[in-house]
Amino acid sequence: MKRIGLLTSGGDAPGMNAAIRAVVRTAIYFGMEVYGIERGYSGLIEDKMMSMEMRSVSDIVQRGGTLLRTARCLEMLTTEGQKKAVSTLEKHGIEGLVVIGGDGSFRGAKALTESFGIPTIGIPGTIDNDLQYTDYTLGFDTAVNTCLEIINKLRDTMNSHERISVVEVMGRHCGDIALYAGITSGAEIIVVPEIAYDMDDIIMRINRSRSSGKHSNIIVVAEGATNSEAFAKQLQELTTYSVRATNIGHVQRGGSPTMADRMLAAQFGNKAVRLLKDGIGNRVVGIHNNEIIDMDIIEAVSMKKHFNYELYETLQMISM
Repeated sequence: MKRIGLLTSGGDAPGMNAAIRAVVRTAIYFGMEVYGIERGYSGLIEDKMMSMEMRSVSDIVQRGGTLLRTARCLEMLTTEGQKKAVSTLEKHGIEGLVVIGGDGSFRGAKALTESFGIPTIGIPGTIDNDLQYTDYTLGFDTAVNTCLEIINKLRDTMNSHERISVVEVMGRHCGDIALYAGITSGAEIIVVPEIAYDMDDIIMRINRSRSSGKHSNIIVVAEGATNSEAFAKQLQELTTYSVRATNIGHVQRGGSPTMADRMLAAQFGNKAVRLLKDGIGNRVVGIHNNEIIDMDIIEAVSMKKHFNYELYETLQMISM
């Protein structure tokens, strides 16, 4: 394989630029040409291409976002849109494609391989950590650390005013950001979409913590479970405590990637190119038990995400 394409699709995630860098430089090492595709599948359909060289990816490993930019593309869900994408790849002599994104992005890659025979490799780039086949997705660690920094600051002011802080984090229908940020920030309670919450039980736990000498409480809620404003309003109506809501929002998507995400980016990008070099497509890369793996893309996107109930029970035990 002599020429490959590369795109980032869906929501951006810290570490995407580092993965772009790894893909480009690994490909060049093996004597391959790389075309960067701007604005994800939209750019592929609209033929928005640029040749990428060694210096094209200089000084980006520490930058958040994606220099290729990203977009969601409904047209890629249609056969007509897929045909346009294939036509662009054929026009530029692109023999294989690396797709950095989440579940929806992988489904687009799957269609290109299954229906048109284009070898594709998926790199899991999403802060949500909502793909079952890999222990961690690119950007998740950075997003959790961003939440941690904000929660730490909120705890200072909540403690000063003896308040309850309800902090909403992202994750779509997956509660992993809330789970990991909740445990590592010392939050007393987390609310995730995978487990139904009981407001009476939450109030009981808050009262118990206050009676033991605590002056404030942190409740981390996942966006897929409830809205922080509505939750805080309900809690305020049912208790005598002062309650404040904070929605961390899209700041979770930005910022310089952590060491963990930069390392994943390097390993994922390198693995993706090695697979294409060997003529292997229709795969996704990931990490499992601290080893870089690859898996059939059809199998990967069909796997249902499992919630880590053991970690949830850990929080229940240590957050008093």
